[in-house]
Amino acid sequence: MSDTRRRVKVYTLNEDRQWDDRGTGHVSSTYVEELKGMSLLVRAESDGSLLLESKINPNTAYQKQQAKIFIFKQDTLIVWSEAENYDLALSFQEKAGCDEIWEKICQVQGKDPSVEVTQDLIDESEEERFEEMPETSHLIDLPTCELNKLEEIADLVTSVLSSPIRREKLALALENEGYIKKLLQLFQACENLENTEGLHHLYEIIRGILFLNKATLFEVMFSDECIMDVVGCLEYDPALAQPKRHREFLTKTAKFKEVIPITDSELRQKIHQTYRVQYIQDIILPTPSVFEENFLSTLTSFIFFNKVEIVSMLQEDEKFLSEVFAQLTDEATDDDKRRELVNFFKEFCAFSQTLQPQNRDAFFKTLAKLGILPALEIVMGMDDLQVRSAATDIFSYLVEFSPSMVREFVMQEAQQSDDVSNNALILCLMEIHFFQDILLINVVIEQMICDTDPELGGAVQLMGLLRTLIDPENMLATTNKTEKSEFLNFFYNHCMHVLTAPLLTNTSEDKCEK
Repeated sequence: MSDTRRRVKVYTLNEDRQWDDRGTGHVSSTYVEELKGMSLLVRAESDGSLLLESKINPNTAYQKQQAKIFIFKQDTLIVWSEAENYDLALSFQEKAGCDEIWEKICQVQGKDPSVEVTQDLIDESEEERFEEMPETSHLIDLPTCELNKLEEIADLVTSVLSSPIRREKLALALENEGYIKKLLQLFQACENLENTEGLHHLYEIIRGILFLNKATLFEVMFSDECIMDVVGCLEYDPALAQPKRHREFLTKTAKFKEVIPITDSELRQKIHQTYRVQYIQDIILPTPSVFEENFLSTLTSFIFFNKVEIVSMLQEDEKFLSEVFAQLTDEATDDDKRRELVNFFKEFCAFSQTLQPQNRDAFFKTLAKLGILPALEIVMGMDDLQVRSAATDIFSYLVEFSPSMVREFVMQEAQQSDDVSNNALILCLMEIHFFQDILLINVVIEQMICDTDPELGGAVQLMGLLRTLIDPENMLATTNKTEKSEFLNFFYNHCMHVLTAPLLTNTSEDKCEK
């Protein structure tokens, strides 16, 4: 098997139900003496260290999923839980590699490799009950999708939620029969007929289907064709005196603004879908109970993977990003447009936090190459408070990612200013100070000093960023140069007079300057 077929990424689900990257490596299945059984091993492609060692437990439920995530196209995932609240995922570069490992897992568990889930997570009493069921009882029989059957359908969906095996069977039945689209047709009929009782049943049905936690059902429910009707069903909560107006908000109030026209229709659709699904999770669905808290883990993953894909698609479109930067720094750009552009970059950077470290590294390097820091130098000094605040947030992402990258930029900027100053003999001392004072780090200091917020929220944030930049403990030292000595020398020569100016102004008895 080729290296690319063996190449995988390892992910674990953290306490916030977000996927954390544990590294990229090559997977194999082999017998491990210490674990007393066939196991999955992943060794890092960088240094051969062990990223994962997991015994293929005969009773563990492994699930195979299709998704487009991270840097791999047409990705295939194998997902499982090793302990309570400890979920793992292997993301394969090639489907052939995933199929081969899947066959090994199914072989150990005595399962047909054509299944998507190898086991059901059930307790002992439930297992005993279902051992008595006949072999032919694979799926749940769904009632006919008719108005007079809605109460029966709602009772069925609600009744299966406490049983993992019945949830899985219901999900397969819904998927096989194209049932969701039929339900949404009934929703349209109920609205036209003002059938309140039917609409209340449909709320329970759609909410219950979401709690089945099945990615294949989400693909149908969140498609362009279906998602607004899904939102419509969730407006009719029986506990409310009046239905909510979520569709009106999504279609009329929440306007999607393209700061630069997006020509990629797939990207535009993905952005719309992600916003709407996030709205469903955050606004529409009630806070899950302890019993329900794990029912929406796949929904969280769905949103997570969408965000990763959006960032990757935007990052690859350098023409789009170059146009955004050009308009951001163009003096002719009006204030409203510039505010939209800065807010776009702020959200773009926030989405980038879903990337694994090596992809996040490439993302910020792309922004640096396109000129994010010179652009921030301009917008952080503008009068518009919203623009400055958003620009500060973007700057904080950059400093958090790589203080050294920011330090390198400001030192290069100072060197260029000094070169111009030295070659222009007609410049007076005042003009030399002008060159020094427009450095990015001096813009940060001035914004910190001049913060008009009574609570000094912006000043405190900038103070923390400045402290990170001048902290010797996170400065690099190599054989060729010492960042610590170079940067601190730069800071004392070019920035210290700006930082201390207010202190000296308020404490000096002699106001005259030399």
